[in-house]
Amino acid sequence: MSRIGKYPVSVPSDVTVQLSGQQFTAKGKLGQLGVLIHDDVDAKVEDDRVVLQPRSTSKRARSMWGTTRSLVQNAVTGVSEGFTVNLEINGVGYRAAVQGKTLNLQLGFSHEVSFAIPEGITIKAERPNFISIHGADRRAVGQLAAEIRGKRPPEPYKGKGVKYERELILRKEGKKK
Repeated sequence: MSRIGKYPVSVPSDVTVQLSGQQFTAKGKLGQLGVLIHDDVDAKVEDDRVVLQPRSTSKRARSMWGTTRSLVQNAVTGVSEGFTVNLEINGVGYRAAVQGKTLNLQLGFSHEVSFAIPEGITIKAERPNFISIHGADRRAVGQLAAEIRGKRPPEPYKGKGVKYERELILRKEGKKK
């Protein structure tokens, strides 16, 4: 029995859910998201919750049961509250600025690194060394944060680079004489 899949997904009052065939759609104040329900999982919308059950007792059906429940939960949470990932920039002269639909980063290279901000995602750089990424789609927010961090990951000697807000960087000792 799935420890995640057995719990129903509660739907807030400001979110509208619809299930047509294997397509689940959630619509809320932050937009609309859809999830394709796996063939091995059966979904039902009851009152203000979504209940998922496996169609068989196979390993694949039980695996997809919990995965599908998490995807449905993320869609419902995304359209009602959204997801936020915060990044910190450490280093002398390292900074970020948002100009229109572009995020400009100065990360110690001879050139400026620019990111086009995708549709449905907002980026705020209230301080030059702090970036906040917010959006309804959890996968898209996390992917953009990983791509920004990938341009200059934190290094272990001085800690310079782009890191997640709560990420712990294990520091190394430098050369000894």
